[in-house]
Amino acid sequence: MNARTWYNMGYRLARMPWEMGPRQELVELVSGGRLLPCRALDLGCGTGANAIYLARHGFDVTGVDFAPAALAKARRAAAAAGVAVRFVEDDLTGLRNRYGEFDLLVDYGTLDDLSQDNRARYVANVLPLTRAGTRFLLWAFEWPPRWFERRIGLGPMAPGEVVRRFGGEFAIERIAGTETPGRWRMIPGVAAYLMTRTAG
Repeated sequence: MNARTWYNMGYRLARMPWEMGPRQELVELVSGGRLLPCRALDLGCGTGANAIYLARHGFDVTGVDFAPAALAKARRAAAAAGVAVRFVEDDLTGLRNRYGEFDLLVDYGTLDDLSQDNRARYVANVLPLTRAGTRFLLWAFEWPPRWFERRIGLGPMAPGEVVRRFGGEFAIERIAGTETPGRWRMIPGVAAYLMTRTAG
């Protein structure tokens, strides 16, 4: 079963664990005035909670996901909230549609869910969506990969990986996360970064 099929099945049959409403870091950045209404793109938007939150606060929002079952839920939720969000089915490792450039990108748990090769494809696809000054809120599971995670080729973002992948184009601020990952926990740590594109 490929990832797209698995996610579609999960969204159709259950409430996924991350379907929890708009995320804390995003809410704090908007309510605190660090992120102001602009053209925004929710990368891997799922059922649309973050996209809908942004739209309710004056942002012009597009949400992209590769799971049509998630997008169907997102469209119903946006209609119920009385907001307009453009939801598009697409694959962030090989975008088919043209989107132009955005002032804000948001990613909660999409990049870290990819293999190393697909992370590189994601970065190559996402960079053209930005310009100098674009902000990028990236949230990810982050800890030193354990032996079994290295063996299967899937796992968290490693410490320093965000800087390695984005540091050439973005100024990077770590705004939240686990200071000392608990190696024996099921989920040892998380991190949130607010990045600003410096190169055009």
